[in-house]
Amino acid sequence: MRAMESLLGWVYPISGFLVGLIVGLTGVGGGSLMTPLLVLAFGVAPATAVGTDLLYAALTKAGGSIAHARHGTVNWRIVGLLAAGSVPAAMVTALMLKSLGISSDALRSLLTTTLGVALLLTAGAITFRRSVQALAQRQARQRGGWRERHLSAITVAVGVLLGVLVTISSVGAGALGTVALFFLYPQLSTRQIVGTDIAHAVPLTLVAGLGHAAMGTVDYVLLASLLVGSLPGIWVGSQLSARLPERYVRTALATVLLVVGGKFVY
Repeated sequence: MRAMESLLGWVYPISGFLVGLIVGLTGVGGGSLMTPLLVLAFGVAPATAVGTDLLYAALTKAGGSIAHARHGTVNWRIVGLLAAGSVPAAMVTALMLKSLGISSDALRSLLTTTLGVALLLTAGAITFRRSVQALAQRQARQRGGWRERHLSAITVAVGVLLGVLVTISSVGAGALGTVALFFLYPQLSTRQIVGTDIAHAVPLTLVAGLGHAAMGTVDYVLLASLLVGSLPGIWVGSQLSARLPERYVRTALATVLLVVGGKFVY
C-alpha cells in the first residue's frame, strides 16, 4: 500500500517533467497539454485543472520572461497593449465563472467545451504558424492599410479574446498569442515575438489564476508537485531543442492536441 502511495506521489512530478520537456523543445504546450492531462489521465475536475494550471503557467513563465527581458527580446509597448485588454477581460470572466456556480453542470459544460475548442485552435496555430507569418509579411508591405492604422486597437482586442479564452480554459496564451503576434507584427524577430508573448502571459495567467484561487479551484499540493518536475523538464527541453528537428516535434504535438481537443468537444 505504501509502495503504491509512493508511486502515485511521483506521478505528478513526472507529468510536470514531461510537459516541461515539450515546452522547452517547442516553446508551446504548457496549458494545452497540462490541463487535458490532469482532466483525462488523473480525473481532476476541469475547474480545478484550469485554476491550478493557470498559476503553474504564471510561475513557470515568470522565469522565462525575466530571461527574455535581460536579452532585450520583450517589446513592452505590445505587452502593455495586450494586457490592457486581457487583464480586465480575465477579471470579468472570473467573476462570470463565479456567478455561474463552480459545481453547476452549466459551468462544467462551458469549461470542457471551451477547452476542446481552444485545443483545436492551438493545434491549428501550431500547424499553420509559418503560413500565417508569410501572409502577414506580404500584407505588411502594403503600407497605410486598415490594419496598420488600427494596429493598437486590434492588439487590445486580441488581448481581450485571449483573456476570456485563457481564464476559461487555461489554453491559448502560448500558441494562439504567438500566432496573433506573428500576424500583427511580422517585422519583429521570432525571439522578440516569443519573448513578448511570454511576458504578456505572466500577468494574464496570474490574474486569471488568482481569480480561480478566489473560487477555490486551485490545488496547491498538486501545483507544487507539478512545479517540482516541470522546472528541470523545461531546462532539459531547452538543451535538446537545438538537436531535434522542431517541425517533427511540433507536428506530433499538433496531432495530439487535435485528438484531445476533439474528444473534449464531441
